[in-house]
Amino acid sequence: MTKRGRFAPAMFTDFFYLMRARGLDVSPGEWLALECALDLGLAKNGLSAFYNLCRCVLVKGESQYDKFDIAFYEYFGGVKTPEDLPARFLQWLKAPKPGKDFPDAAYEAFVADFEQLMRMFEERKNEQAERHDGGIWWIGTGGASPFGNAGAGGRDLAIRAGGEDSAIRGGGAVRASGERHYRDFRQDKQLDIRTFQTAFRRLRQLSARVDAAKTELDIDETVKETSENAGRLSLVFEKPRRNTVKLLILIDSGGSMYPFTQLTGRLFAAVSAANHFKDLKFYYFHNCVYKKLYTAPGLKRGEWLDTDQALKNLGADYKVIFVGDASMATYELTQKEGAGFFGTPNELSGYEWLARFKRHFKRLAWLNPMPEARWEKARGAQTIELIAKCVPMYPLTIDGLEAAIKGLLAVRN
Repeated sequence: MTKRGRFAPAMFTDFFYLMRARGLDVSPGEWLALECALDLGLAKNGLSAFYNLCRCVLVKGESQYDKFDIAFYEYFGGVKTPEDLPARFLQWLKAPKPGKDFPDAAYEAFVADFEQLMRMFEERKNEQAERHDGGIWWIGTGGASPFGNAGAGGRDLAIRAGGEDSAIRGGGAVRASGERHYRDFRQDKQLDIRTFQTAFRRLRQLSARVDAAKTELDIDETVKETSENAGRLSLVFEKPRRNTVKLLILIDSGGSMYPFTQLTGRLFAAVSAANHFKDLKFYYFHNCVYKKLYTAPGLKRGEWLDTDQALKNLGADYKVIFVGDASMATYELTQKEGAGFFGTPNELSGYEWLARFKRHFKRLAWLNPMPEARWEKARGAQTIELIAKCVPMYPLTIDGLEAAIKGLLAVRN
């Protein structure tokens, strides 16, 4: 608590470490910036305002809001706050009446510190029986009371209640953080078609420039040249790209992959609609690649091609993405007849087939739709671990896909 009774970060050092533990990249410099903001009274002595201020200063983007809410609720969830006003108070605080001038004496020291402010607020809630406007004591509007809205605003210690800019509207920061309204903004959430398309577009970095006229607008260079030209628009054009990216996607189908059918369907739709690949091929398998690759997700007998033939026909410059939960009985991965269920004898184990893919192609990635937290405990944890040792494995989330794309873009000797 500062001399003036405001929140002080020193009170919440554990909150700082909790946020970092929950995946928020909060730096000491940002924490010091929060301290300065609190010393200026920007939290207005309310937990909701403190919540908003922390999120503004410490959180770098909307994708981190949900992680912040988790940490905030975990830390402050047990704190008693005055943020849930009874419905009658919210009704009384609507349509505030105009305030008036008050003598300085109206603001003098009958609120000594934050703790006293909280006690007084609770007392007013219990005692007040009707609406009040223009006063200096009750929870009301247009007055000099430390509780309410649309008042003279001369108090350093005050709780804004009701009104459009209120810290208290019957909900509160703790409740809002517990409801986690921003979980869909997370970067580690599973993907929809649009986010699939955005992520895969990054592979276009490997496209070559066509030896032709400069007809394609270079946005980055245009912004740079315009800035250097004192804001006068200076368009910069470059040669168009030629699609040179070759992509092979192999998708696990059936069995334990049924819960992820919609997700893999969205991936197929997004990548199929893309126009920035020189060549794109889809094949399917069950549990692991074996002697045959299927041409459709139904895995019907005869709708296949020899995996050996595919490896001969596809050059090492293809980037390969496996999509599957990697969860199966250990023998299905490590024994020669692991895919015997389909009536296709295998002279090699699934793991040996994966090793062949790794030797043939320069860049591979395995996208696992199963939440990463379950990999070590799920049925098939051993096969997940074994496959991850052979092919770099990533969760099928926005963060995971971006990491996989970076891996595919990296040069491997």
